Amino acid sequence: MILVDFNQIAIGSVMVSLHRGAELSEDFVKHLILNQLRYYRQKFHDEYGELVICCDSKHYWRRDYFPHYKATRKKDREASGQDWDTIFNCLHAIRDDLTEVFPYKVIETYGAEADDIIATLVRYVKTNKKHLILSSDKDFIQLHGPNVDQFSPVSKKLVSGKDPKTYLKEHILKGDRSDGVPNVLSADDTFVEDKRQKPLRKATVSTILEAMNEYDPIDLHNLAKCPKDTWIRNYQRNETLIDLGFIPEELKTQINMEYDNAKVGERSQLLNYFIKNRLTQLIDNVGDF
Repeated sequence: MILVDFNQIAIGSVMVSLHRGAELSEDFVKHLILNQLRYYRQKFHDEYGELVICCDSKHYWRRDYFPHYKATRKKDREASGQDWDTIFNCLHAIRDDLTEVFPYKVIETYGAEADDIIATLVRYVKTNKKHLILSSDKDFIQLHGPNVDQFSPVSKKLVSGKDPKTYLKEHILKGDRSDGVPNVLSADDTFVEDKRQKPLRKATVSTILEAMNEYDPIDLHNLAKCPKDTWIRNYQRNETLIDLGFIPEELKTQINMEYDNAKVGERSQLLNYFIKNRLTQLIDNVGDF
C-alpha cells in the first residue's frame, strides 16, 4: 500500500503554493491536492500498490492522555495570518470527494491521528508488495523495515539512514516540540507556558539510558510510583505519546475494521467528476488515478 498522511501532505502543498503567491480557493486546493495524489500514485503504484488515504480525526486519544499535546498549534496558526477556516473546509471537501468518488480507501477513525492509522495498517495488512509511507514526518522512522519505506514530499526522496530503534529511543528522550512534548527533563507545561526546556546533553542521554536498565519495566510504566516530573515519569509520558507501539488496542481494532469495510468508488466516475468540478487540467491524466 501507499499510505498517505493526508493532512500533512495536503497542508504542506497548500502552504508552499500560498507562499508563492497563489490565491486560496476550493477549486485551486482541490486541483493541487488531487494532482499531488495523481503524481505519487503514478510514481509508486507499480512497486507498492494502491493509495490508502489516512486522515486525522478531530479528536486525539493522546490529548486525553496528555492535555498539552499539540496545544500550541491553534496559537501558531493564528499567528501565521492564513485563513485556516477556509483551508480546512477545502480539505474536508476534498476528503469527502475522495471517499465518495475515488477508487481508494479513505480511513478516518474517531480518536486516531493519521500516524495511528498508518502504523496499525503497516502491521495489520499483509501484501505481496512493500508498504510506502508518504509523509515528511520523521515519527515514521520507527516503522522502517525490510517491507516498509518512507518517501518525503519535502525532500523528494526516500527517508533513510537512521536505525529505527535508536532513533525512537532518542526521540522519546528529546521529545517533540512541534507536538508539544517536552524532553524528559522538562515539565508537562513547558511549551504552553513558554518555559525554557532543561538542556538534554549527550552525556545526560547516556546516563539516563544506563539508569533505565536498573528499573523494572513495570515500575517504569506505573505513574503512581514515579514522582511528578522526574525523568523516569517523563520518559513514560513521552514514550506513550511518541512510540507508535502504544496505540490503544481498541483503537487499533477499530482502524482495522474500518479498513476492511471501507468502500471505494469506481474509476468510471472520475471523468464526470473532473468535468463537473472544472478540473480540466486533470482530464487528460484521468488514467493516472
